[in-house]
Amino acid sequence: MENIEIRNIPVVENIIFSGKQNIPWKCVEKYLKSYVGLVVKVEEYQDKIVIAGNFPDEYTGSKYTKSLRGAVAKAKANAVQVIEPMIQYATNRRWTENKSKKHKKDASEGWYRYDTKFYIQVQSSNEFNRRLNLYSASIIVRMTLDGLFLYDIINIKKEASKPLESP
Repeated sequence: MENIEIRNIPVVENIIFSGKQNIPWKCVEKYLKSYVGLVVKVEEYQDKIVIAGNFPDEYTGSKYTKSLRGAVAKAKANAVQVIEPMIQYATNRRWTENKSKKHKKDASEGWYRYDTKFYIQVQSSNEFNRRLNLYSASIIVRMTLDGLFLYDIINIKKEASKPLESP
C-alpha cells in the first residue's frame, strides 16, 4: 500500500477502525500480524528494527492501550496503517536501561525510545473540506544481543497546532 507523506510525516487517509468508545482491538491485532517479520530502517540512525511476533499483542493489549479513550484510542488503532513510515522517519533516539524483571531476557540490552509523528485525515461535514490532525507518539523498541525489536507505540498526543487543510 502506498502511503502519503507530508514533510516525512505519514498520513492515515482512511479510518478503518471507527468508533471512539469501542475500538475493535482484536481486528487491529489481526491487521498488525501482516507486519510480523518486517524489518524497517530508521533513516536518521540506520537502526534496523524488526517487527516481532509479540508486537501485535503488546500494541493492542498493553496497559497503555487499555487506558485509552476517545480520539486518542481511535488514532492509535488507525496508526497501524502507517507503522513503517512512522519508524522510518523516527527521531530523537534515546536509550534507557531495562529495570524490569519481566523483560530481563527480551530487553537484555535496554530500550530505545524514538519520537514520531503522523497525521490523520478528518473529513468535516462538507465532504470536500478535509483537514489533517497531527499526532505525536513514542516508539518503544526492545534491545537484545540479537537486535532491535518493536515493542509498542505509546504517549500518543494530538498536537495543539492548527490542522493542515488537505488538497
